[in-house]
Amino acid sequence: MDVPLLYEIVTIFLLSIVVTIVCNKIKLPATVGFLLTGVLCGPSLLGVVRDRQAIDHVAEIGVALLLFTIGMELSGDALNRLKRPVFLGGSLQIGLTVLAVTGLALAHGMPYQQGILWGCLVALSSSAIVLRIMQEKGTTNTPTGRLSLAILVFQDIMVAPMLLAVPLLSGALRLSFQEAFFSVLWVVLVLGAVLLFARFGLNRLMEAVVRTRTREILLLTTLGLCLGMALLTNVLGLSLSLGAFLAGLMLARSQYSMSVIAGILPYRDVFMSLFFISVGMMLNVDFLGSHFFSIIGYTAVFIVLKTLLTLPAVLIQGYPLRTAIVTSLSLAQVGEFAFVLAASGLAAGLFDMDAYQNFLDVSVLTMMLTPGLMVIAPRLAAKIVGGRGEAEAPAADEGEACPLQDHLIIVGFGISGKHLAHVARESGIAYTILEMNPETVSRYRHKEPIAHGDASQPVVLEHLGVTRARVLVIVISDPAAVRAIVT
Repeated sequence: MDVPLLYEIVTIFLLSIVVTIVCNKIKLPATVGFLLTGVLCGPSLLGVVRDRQAIDHVAEIGVALLLFTIGMELSGDALNRLKRPVFLGGSLQIGLTVLAVTGLALAHGMPYQQGILWGCLVALSSSAIVLRIMQEKGTTNTPTGRLSLAILVFQDIMVAPMLLAVPLLSGALRLSFQEAFFSVLWVVLVLGAVLLFARFGLNRLMEAVVRTRTREILLLTTLGLCLGMALLTNVLGLSLSLGAFLAGLMLARSQYSMSVIAGILPYRDVFMSLFFISVGMMLNVDFLGSHFFSIIGYTAVFIVLKTLLTLPAVLIQGYPLRTAIVTSLSLAQVGEFAFVLAASGLAAGLFDMDAYQNFLDVSVLTMMLTPGLMVIAPRLAAKIVGGRGEAEAPAADEGEACPLQDHLIIVGFGISGKHLAHVARESGIAYTILEMNPETVSRYRHKEPIAHGDASQPVVLEHLGVTRARVLVIVISDPAAVRAIVT
Protein backbone atom coordinates (compact mmCIF):
# COMPACT_ATOMS: atom_id res chain seq x y z
CA MET A 1 0.00 0.00 0.00
CA ASP A 2 1.42 3.37 -1.06
CA VAL A 3 1.23 6.06 1.67
CA PRO A 4 3.09 9.04 0.16
CA LEU A 5 2.41 11.48 2.99
CA LEU A 6 3.82 9.03 5.54
CA TYR A 7 6.95 8.60 3.39
CA GLU A 8 7.44 12.36 3.28
CA ILE A 9 6.87 12.86 7.02
CA VAL A 10 9.33 10.09 7.93
CA THR A 11 11.95 11.58 5.57
CA ILE A 12 11.38 15.04 7.06
CA PHE A 13 11.73 13.79 10.63
CA LEU A 14 14.93 11.85 9.91
CA LEU A 15 16.47 14.84 8.15
CA SER A 16 15.38 17.20 10.94
CA ILE A 17 17.17 15.02 13.51
CA VAL A 18 20.47 15.42 11.67
CA VAL A 19 20.01 19.16 11.07
CA THR A 20 18.97 19.98 14.65
CA ILE A 21 21.90 17.99 16.07
CA VAL A 22 24.27 20.04 13.90
CA CYS A 23 22.52 23.26 14.96
CA ASN A 24 22.82 22.24 18.60
CA LYS A 25 26.56 21.73 18.14
CA ILE A 26 26.95 25.31 16.87
CA LYS A 27 24.59 26.72 19.55
CA LEU A 28 21.64 27.48 17.27
CA PRO A 29 18.10 26.93 18.63
CA ALA A 30 16.02 23.97 17.46
CA THR A 31 13.58 26.37 15.78
CA VAL A 32 16.28 27.44 13.32
CA GLY A 33 17.12 23.78 12.74
CA PHE A 34 13.54 23.00 11.76
CA LEU A 35 13.41 26.01 9.44
CA LEU A 36 16.65 24.91 7.74
CA THR A 37 15.23 21.39 7.42
CA GLY A 38 12.29 22.87 5.56
CA VAL A 39 14.61 24.76 3.22
CA LEU A 40 16.47 21.52 2.46
CA CYS A 41 13.24 19.57 1.89
CA GLY A 42 11.71 22.30 -0.24
CA PRO A 43 11.27 22.19 -4.01
CA SER A 44 14.25 24.46 -4.68
CA LEU A 45 16.79 22.04 -3.11
CA LEU A 46 16.18 18.33 -2.42
CA GLY A 47 12.51 18.36 -3.41
CA VAL A 48 11.62 15.68 -0.85
CA VAL A 49 8.07 16.92 -0.36
CA ARG A 50 5.69 16.60 -3.28
CA ASP A 51 2.48 17.56 -1.48
CA ARG A 52 3.44 20.60 0.61
CA GLN A 53 -0.20 21.62 1.04
CA ALA A 54 -0.91 18.45 3.03
CA ILE A 55 2.10 19.18 5.27
CA ASP A 56 0.80 22.74 5.76
CA HIS A 57 -2.59 21.44 6.90
CA VAL A 58 -0.96 19.11 9.42
CA ALA A 59 1.35 21.90 10.60
CA GLU A 60 -1.61 24.17 11.35
CA ILE A 61 -2.55 21.77 14.13
CA GLY A 62 0.75 22.60 15.81
CA VAL A 63 -0.07 26.31 15.88
CA ALA A 64 -3.51 25.50 17.29
CA LEU A 65 -2.06 23.29 20.04
CA LEU A 66 0.49 25.98 20.93
CA LEU A 67 -2.22 28.60 21.38
CA PHE A 68 -4.28 26.05 23.33
CA THR A 69 -1.51 25.53 25.88
CA ILE A 70 -0.93 29.30 26.11
CA GLY A 71 -4.63 29.75 26.92
CA MET A 72 -4.41 26.97 29.51
CA GLU A 73 -1.59 28.78 31.30
CA LEU A 74 -3.55 32.00 31.76
CA SER A 75 -5.31 32.50 35.06
CA GLY A 76 -8.46 34.59 35.37
CA ASP A 77 -6.53 37.54 36.82
CA ALA A 78 -3.94 37.36 34.04
CA LEU A 79 -6.70 37.33 31.42
CA ASN A 80 -8.35 40.38 32.96
CA ARG A 81 -5.03 42.21 32.85
CA LEU A 82 -4.66 41.33 29.17
CA LYS A 83 -7.89 43.06 28.10
CA ARG A 84 -6.34 46.50 27.79
CA PRO A 85 -3.15 45.36 26.00
CA VAL A 86 -5.19 43.23 23.59
CA PHE A 87 -7.57 45.92 22.40
CA LEU A 88 -5.50 49.08 22.94
CA GLY A 89 -2.06 47.74 22.10
CA GLY A 90 -3.25 45.39 19.36
CA SER A 91 -5.46 47.91 17.58
CA LEU A 92 -2.80 50.61 17.74
CA GLN A 93 -0.09 48.29 16.42
CA ILE A 94 -2.17 47.17 13.45
CA GLY A 95 -3.63 50.63 12.80
CA LEU A 96 -0.27 52.43 12.79
CA THR A 97 1.33 49.74 10.61
CA VAL A 98 -1.45 49.75 8.00
CA LEU A 99 -1.51 53.58 7.86
CA ALA A 100 2.29 53.91 7.60
CA VAL A 101 2.71 51.21 4.95
CA THR A 102 -0.23 52.54 2.95
CA GLY A 103 1.36 55.99 3.03
CA LEU A 104 4.68 54.60 1.81
CA ALA A 105 2.90 52.71 -0.98
CA LEU A 106 1.07 55.85 -2.12
CA ALA A 107 4.36 57.76 -2.10
CA HIS A 108 5.80 55.15 -4.48
CA GLY A 109 2.87 55.42 -6.87
CA MET A 110 0.95 52.31 -5.81
CA PRO A 111 -2.86 52.37 -5.59
CA TYR A 112 -4.27 52.56 -2.08
CA GLN A 113 -5.75 49.04 -2.38
CA GLN A 114 -2.27 47.54 -2.68
CA GLY A 115 -1.02 49.76 0.12
CA ILE A 116 -3.71 48.54 2.52
CA LEU A 117 -2.97 44.91 1.64
CA TRP A 118 0.77 45.37 2.17
CA GLY A 119 0.00 47.11 5.48
CA CYS A 120 -2.02 44.10 6.63
CA LEU A 121 0.78 41.73 5.60
CA VAL A 122 3.40 43.73 7.50
CA ALA A 123 1.18 44.10 10.59
CA LEU A 124 0.84 40.36 11.29
CA SER A 125 3.45 38.59 13.42
CA SER A 126 4.13 34.91 14.09
CA SER A 127 2.46 33.71 17.27
CA ALA A 128 3.88 30.22 16.64
CA ILE A 129 7.53 31.32 16.68
CA VAL A 130 7.36 34.08 19.29
CA LEU A 131 5.31 32.21 21.88
CA ARG A 132 7.27 28.99 21.35
CA ILE A 133 10.60 30.74 22.00
CA MET A 134 9.17 32.54 25.03
CA GLN A 135 7.96 29.25 26.48
CA GLU A 136 11.40 27.71 25.99
CA LYS A 137 13.08 30.69 27.69
CA GLY A 138 10.48 30.90 30.47
CA THR A 139 9.57 34.53 29.67
CA THR A 140 5.86 34.05 28.98
CA ASN A 141 4.90 35.70 32.29
CA THR A 142 7.21 38.71 31.92
CA PRO A 143 5.80 42.07 30.81
CA THR A 144 7.27 41.43 27.35
CA GLY A 145 5.64 38.01 27.21
CA ARG A 146 2.21 39.29 28.22
CA LEU A 147 2.34 42.25 25.84
CA SER A 148 3.47 40.06 22.95
CA LEU A 149 0.69 37.58 23.66
CA ALA A 150 -1.93 40.36 23.82
CA ILE A 151 -0.91 41.87 20.48
CA LEU A 152 -0.68 38.44 18.83
CA VAL A 153 -4.18 37.52 20.05
CA PHE A 154 -5.60 40.73 18.56
CA GLN A 155 -3.81 40.00 15.29
CA ASP A 156 -5.46 36.56 15.19
CA ILE A 157 -8.83 38.21 15.75
CA MET A 158 -8.19 40.54 12.81
CA VAL A 159 -7.25 37.76 10.36
CA ALA A 160 -10.89 37.22 9.33
CA PRO A 161 -11.63 40.93 8.58
CA MET A 162 -8.36 41.15 6.63
CA LEU A 163 -9.25 38.12 4.51
CA LEU A 164 -12.69 39.62 3.89
CA ALA A 165 -11.08 42.90 2.87
CA VAL A 166 -9.09 41.29 0.03
CA PRO A 167 -12.04 40.72 -2.36
CA LEU A 168 -13.48 44.08 -1.29
CA LEU A 169 -10.21 45.84 -2.21
CA SER A 170 -10.06 44.03 -5.55
CA GLY A 171 -13.69 44.87 -6.31
CA ALA A 172 -14.66 41.20 -6.57
CA LEU A 173 -17.09 41.36 -3.63
CA ARG A 174 -19.74 43.88 -2.72
CA LEU A 175 -21.09 43.15 0.75
CA SER A 176 -24.44 44.66 1.67
CA PHE A 177 -25.25 45.94 5.15
CA GLN A 178 -27.82 43.18 5.60
CA GLU A 179 -25.33 40.42 4.75
CA ALA A 180 -22.74 41.91 7.07
CA PHE A 181 -25.29 42.21 9.90
CA PHE A 182 -26.41 38.57 9.66
CA SER A 183 -22.81 37.35 9.39
CA VAL A 184 -21.87 39.17 12.61
CA LEU A 185 -25.09 37.98 14.30
CA TRP A 186 -24.30 34.37 13.42
CA VAL A 187 -20.80 34.65 14.91
CA VAL A 188 -22.16 36.22 18.10
CA LEU A 189 -24.82 33.52 18.53
CA VAL A 190 -22.37 30.64 18.06
CA LEU A 191 -19.77 32.12 20.40
CA GLY A 192 -22.54 32.84 22.92
CA ALA A 193 -23.54 29.17 22.85
CA VAL A 194 -19.91 28.21 23.44
CA LEU A 195 -19.71 30.53 26.46
CA LEU A 196 -22.86 29.01 27.93
CA PHE A 197 -21.37 25.54 27.55
CA ALA A 198 -18.15 26.71 29.20
CA ARG A 199 -20.10 28.22 32.07
CA PHE A 200 -22.57 25.42 32.80
CA GLY A 201 -21.48 22.21 31.09
CA LEU A 202 -17.68 22.06 30.86
CA ASN A 203 -16.92 21.25 34.50
CA ARG A 204 -19.54 18.49 34.55
CA LEU A 205 -18.09 16.96 31.40
CA MET A 206 -14.52 17.09 32.71
CA GLU A 207 -15.54 15.65 36.09
CA ALA A 208 -17.25 12.71 34.37
CA VAL A 209 -14.15 12.13 32.22
CA VAL A 210 -11.68 12.34 35.12
CA ARG A 211 -13.75 9.96 37.24
CA THR A 212 -13.11 7.23 34.69
CA ARG A 213 -9.44 7.42 35.78
CA THR A 214 -8.48 6.65 32.17
CA ARG A 215 -5.77 8.87 30.74
CA GLU A 216 -6.68 7.99 27.15
CA ILE A 217 -10.24 9.30 27.57
CA LEU A 218 -8.93 12.49 29.18
CA LEU A 219 -6.53 13.04 26.28
CA LEU A 220 -9.21 12.37 23.66
CA THR A 221 -11.57 14.78 25.40
CA THR A 222 -8.86 17.45 25.52
CA LEU A 223 -7.99 17.07 21.84
CA GLY A 224 -11.68 16.97 20.93
CA LEU A 225 -12.40 20.24 22.74
CA CYS A 226 -9.26 21.94 21.40
CA LEU A 227 -9.60 20.93 17.76
CA GLY A 228 -13.39 21.12 17.82
CA MET A 229 -13.29 24.73 18.97
CA ALA A 230 -10.60 25.46 16.38
CA LEU A 231 -12.78 23.95 13.65
CA LEU A 232 -15.78 25.96 14.84
CA THR A 233 -13.96 29.29 14.62
CA ASN A 234 -12.56 28.29 11.23
CA VAL A 235 -16.11 27.68 9.96
CA LEU A 236 -17.01 31.16 11.26
CA GLY A 237 -14.19 32.64 9.17
CA LEU A 238 -11.78 33.10 12.08
CA SER A 239 -8.42 31.39 12.53
CA LEU A 240 -7.87 27.88 13.87
CA SER A 241 -5.43 29.12 16.48
CA LEU A 242 -7.93 31.64 17.88
CA GLY A 243 -10.45 28.85 18.46
CA ALA A 244 -7.83 26.68 20.16
CA PHE A 245 -6.79 29.64 22.33
CA LEU A 246 -10.43 30.12 23.42
CA ALA A 247 -10.67 26.39 24.21
CA GLY A 248 -7.56 26.72 26.38
CA LEU A 249 -9.08 29.66 28.22
CA MET A 250 -12.24 27.66 28.88
CA LEU A 251 -10.39 24.64 30.24
CA ALA A 252 -8.12 26.86 32.35
CA ARG A 253 -11.18 27.69 34.47
CA SER A 254 -11.71 23.99 35.24
CA GLN A 255 -10.26 22.46 38.40
CA TYR A 256 -8.86 19.68 36.22
CA SER A 257 -6.78 21.97 34.01
CA MET A 258 -3.39 20.73 35.23
CA SER A 259 -4.28 17.13 34.38
CA VAL A 260 -5.12 18.27 30.85
CA ILE A 261 -2.01 20.28 30.04
CA ALA A 262 0.49 17.55 30.92
CA GLY A 263 -0.89 15.16 28.30
CA ILE A 264 -1.08 17.61 25.41
CA LEU A 265 2.53 18.88 25.42
CA PRO A 266 4.21 16.02 23.47
CA TYR A 267 1.68 16.30 20.65
CA ARG A 268 2.10 20.05 20.50
CA ASP A 269 5.87 19.75 20.14
CA VAL A 270 5.64 17.24 17.27
CA PHE A 271 3.14 19.29 15.28
CA MET A 272 5.02 22.54 15.98
CA SER A 273 8.19 21.07 14.47
CA LEU A 274 6.20 20.32 11.31
CA PHE A 275 4.99 23.91 11.23
CA PHE A 276 8.51 25.34 11.27
CA ILE A 277 9.58 22.86 8.60
CA SER A 278 6.63 23.86 6.40
CA VAL A 279 7.65 27.53 6.69
CA GLY A 280 11.19 26.71 5.60
CA MET A 281 9.85 24.97 2.51
CA MET A 282 8.49 28.30 1.25
CA LEU A 283 11.98 29.75 0.75
CA ASN A 284 12.86 29.70 -2.95
CA VAL A 285 16.65 29.40 -2.91
CA ASP A 286 16.98 30.13 -6.65
CA PHE A 287 14.96 33.35 -6.37
CA LEU A 288 16.90 34.34 -3.25
CA GLY A 289 20.20 33.82 -5.05
CA SER A 290 19.21 35.92 -8.07
CA HIS A 291 17.75 38.75 -5.91
CA PHE A 292 20.04 38.35 -2.90
CA PHE A 293 20.93 41.96 -2.13
CA SER A 294 17.45 43.36 -2.71
CA ILE A 295 15.84 40.71 -0.47
CA ILE A 296 18.41 41.29 2.28
CA GLY A 297 17.68 45.01 2.03
CA TYR A 298 13.92 44.46 2.15
CA THR A 299 14.36 42.21 5.18
CA ALA A 300 16.40 44.81 7.08
CA VAL A 301 13.93 47.58 6.23
CA PHE A 302 11.02 45.36 7.27
CA ILE A 303 12.51 44.60 10.70
CA VAL A 304 13.40 48.24 11.42
CA LEU A 305 10.05 49.57 10.18
CA LYS A 306 7.95 47.07 12.09
CA THR A 307 9.96 47.59 15.27
CA LEU A 308 9.46 51.36 15.11
CA LEU A 309 5.72 51.01 14.38
CA THR A 310 5.17 48.61 17.29
CA LEU A 311 6.94 50.82 19.86
CA PRO A 312 4.04 53.30 20.32
CA ALA A 313 1.57 50.46 20.96
CA VAL A 314 3.60 49.48 24.03
CA LEU A 315 4.67 52.93 25.22
CA ILE A 316 1.10 54.28 25.23
CA GLN A 317 0.20 51.69 27.88
CA GLY A 318 2.75 53.15 30.29
CA TYR A 319 5.49 50.54 29.93
CA PRO A 320 9.15 51.69 29.94
CA LEU A 321 11.16 52.09 26.74
CA ARG A 322 13.22 48.98 27.49
CA THR A 323 10.13 46.75 27.56
CA ALA A 324 8.81 48.44 24.41
CA ILE A 325 12.06 47.76 22.51
CA VAL A 326 12.22 44.10 23.54
CA THR A 327 8.55 43.53 22.69
CA SER A 328 8.84 45.30 19.34
CA LEU A 329 11.91 43.32 18.27
CA SER A 330 10.20 40.10 19.35
CA LEU A 331 7.30 40.86 16.99
CA ALA A 332 9.44 42.03 14.05
CA GLN A 333 8.69 39.15 11.72
CA VAL A 334 5.97 38.12 9.28
CA GLY A 335 3.14 36.02 10.69
CA GLU A 336 2.04 32.60 9.50
CA PHE A 337 -1.43 33.90 8.59
CA ALA A 338 0.16 36.50 6.32
CA PHE A 339 0.93 33.65 3.90
CA VAL A 340 -2.78 32.93 3.55
CA LEU A 341 -3.50 36.62 3.13
CA ALA A 342 -0.76 37.00 0.51
CA ALA A 343 -2.07 34.02 -1.47
CA SER A 344 -5.53 35.62 -1.46
CA GLY A 345 -4.04 38.91 -2.65
CA LEU A 346 -2.19 37.16 -5.48
CA ALA A 347 -5.36 35.36 -6.59
CA ALA A 348 -7.27 38.65 -6.48
CA GLY A 349 -4.67 40.36 -8.68
CA LEU A 350 -3.52 42.90 -6.07
CA PHE A 351 0.15 42.13 -6.80
CA ASP A 352 2.17 40.01 -9.24
CA MET A 353 4.19 36.83 -8.84
CA ASP A 354 7.54 38.61 -8.39
CA ALA A 355 6.16 40.68 -5.53
CA TYR A 356 4.65 37.54 -4.01
CA GLN A 357 7.95 35.64 -4.19
CA ASN A 358 9.81 38.61 -2.71
CA PHE A 359 7.32 38.60 0.15
CA LEU A 360 7.75 34.86 0.76
CA ASP A 361 11.55 35.05 0.90
CA VAL A 362 11.52 38.11 3.17
CA SER A 363 8.94 36.40 5.40
CA VAL A 364 10.98 33.24 5.86
CA LEU A 365 14.16 35.24 6.52
CA THR A 366 12.46 37.35 9.21
CA MET A 367 11.19 34.17 10.86
CA MET A 368 14.65 32.61 10.78
CA LEU A 369 16.15 35.75 12.30
CA THR A 370 13.58 35.93 15.12
CA PRO A 371 15.42 33.65 17.62
CA GLY A 372 18.56 35.77 17.26
CA LEU A 373 16.61 39.03 17.52
CA MET A 374 14.95 37.84 20.73
CA VAL A 375 18.36 36.99 22.19
CA ILE A 376 19.97 40.36 21.41
CA ALA A 377 16.84 42.43 22.15
CA PRO A 378 17.46 42.83 25.94
CA ARG A 379 21.11 43.78 25.35
CA LEU A 380 20.21 46.25 22.62
CA ALA A 381 17.50 47.77 24.80
CA ALA A 382 19.96 48.06 27.69
CA LYS A 383 22.44 49.93 25.49
CA ILE A 384 19.76 52.31 24.26
CA VAL A 385 18.17 53.12 27.64
CA GLY A 386 21.15 52.35 29.86
CA GLY A 387 21.44 49.69 32.54
CA ARG A 388 22.11 46.02 32.55
CA GLY A 389 20.65 43.61 30.03
CA GLU A 390 19.45 40.80 32.23
CA ALA A 391 16.21 39.07 31.34
CA GLU A 392 12.95 40.15 32.88
CA ALA A 393 11.73 38.14 35.83
CA PRO A 394 8.19 36.87 35.97
CA ALA A 395 5.95 38.98 38.17
CA ALA A 396 4.30 36.76 40.74
CA ASP A 397 1.19 38.87 40.97
CA GLU A 398 0.73 39.35 37.23
CA GLY A 399 -0.19 36.11 35.63
CA GLU A 400 1.81 33.32 37.22
CA ALA A 401 -0.15 30.17 37.76
CA CYS A 402 0.72 30.11 41.48
CA PRO A 403 1.59 33.45 43.16
CA LEU A 404 2.69 31.84 46.46
CA GLN A 405 6.25 32.16 47.79
CA ASP A 406 7.99 29.95 50.39
CA HIS A 407 4.82 27.88 50.58
CA LEU A 408 4.04 24.24 51.32
CA ILE A 409 2.93 21.84 48.57
CA ILE A 410 0.96 18.84 49.81
CA VAL A 411 0.76 15.94 47.37
CA GLY A 412 -2.17 13.76 48.40
CA PHE A 413 -5.18 14.69 50.51
CA GLY A 414 -5.92 11.58 52.51
CA ILE A 415 -5.90 11.47 56.30
CA SER A 416 -2.25 12.54 56.58
CA GLY A 417 -2.70 15.28 53.99
CA LYS A 418 -5.73 16.66 55.81
CA HIS A 419 -3.87 16.73 59.13
CA LEU A 420 -0.92 18.45 57.49
CA ALA A 421 -3.17 21.06 55.86
CA HIS A 422 -4.90 21.68 59.20
CA VAL A 423 -1.57 22.25 60.96
CA ALA A 424 -0.37 24.57 58.18
CA ARG A 425 -3.61 26.58 58.31
CA GLU A 426 -3.48 26.91 62.11
CA SER A 427 0.19 27.90 61.95
CA GLY A 428 -0.39 30.54 59.25
CA ILE A 429 1.72 28.72 56.66
CA ALA A 430 0.71 29.25 53.01
CA TYR A 431 0.00 25.93 51.31
CA THR A 432 -1.56 24.35 48.25
CA ILE A 433 -2.79 20.79 47.68
CA LEU A 434 -2.45 18.44 44.70
CA GLU A 435 -4.80 15.45 44.59
CA MET A 436 -5.49 12.78 41.95
CA ASN A 437 -8.94 11.77 43.20
CA PRO A 438 -11.53 13.89 41.34
CA GLU A 439 -14.21 13.25 43.98
CA THR A 440 -11.94 14.60 46.71
CA VAL A 441 -11.14 17.65 44.58
CA SER A 442 -14.86 18.31 43.98
CA ARG A 443 -15.66 17.90 47.68
CA TYR A 444 -12.99 20.29 48.96
CA ARG A 445 -12.53 22.76 46.09
CA HIS A 446 -14.54 25.48 47.90
CA LYS A 447 -12.89 24.80 51.24
CA GLU A 448 -9.22 24.26 50.44
CA PRO A 449 -6.65 25.50 47.86
CA ILE A 450 -6.82 22.14 46.09
CA ALA A 451 -6.18 21.21 42.47
CA HIS A 452 -6.41 17.99 40.49
CA GLY A 453 -3.25 16.75 38.80
CA ASP A 454 -0.49 14.16 38.54
CA ALA A 455 2.57 15.17 40.59
CA SER A 456 4.81 12.90 38.52
CA GLN A 457 4.41 15.38 35.63
CA PRO A 458 6.99 18.20 36.05
CA VAL A 459 4.73 20.77 34.35
CA VAL A 460 2.10 20.21 37.05
CA LEU A 461 4.54 20.91 39.88
CA GLU A 462 5.87 23.96 38.02
CA HIS A 463 2.31 25.24 37.77
CA LEU A 464 2.09 25.02 41.59
CA GLY A 465 5.32 27.01 41.96
CA VAL A 466 7.58 24.16 43.08
CA THR A 467 10.71 26.21 42.39
CA ARG A 468 9.53 28.86 44.88
CA ALA A 469 8.12 26.46 47.49
CA ARG A 470 9.81 25.91 50.84
CA VAL A 471 8.67 22.30 51.27
CA LEU A 472 7.12 19.58 49.09
CA VAL A 473 5.43 16.86 51.13
CA ILE A 474 4.31 13.60 49.47
CA VAL A 475 1.63 11.86 51.54
CA ILE A 476 0.34 9.12 49.26
CA SER A 477 0.40 5.35 49.67
CA ASP A 478 1.71 4.50 46.21
CA PRO A 479 5.47 3.72 46.24
CA ALA A 480 5.70 3.68 42.42
CA ALA A 481 4.08 7.12 42.20
CA VAL A 482 6.39 8.45 44.93
CA ARG A 483 9.45 7.22 42.99
CA ALA A 484 8.09 8.84 39.81
CA ILE A 485 7.66 12.17 41.63
CA VAL A 486 11.06 12.31 43.32
CA THR A 487 12.95 11.27 40.19
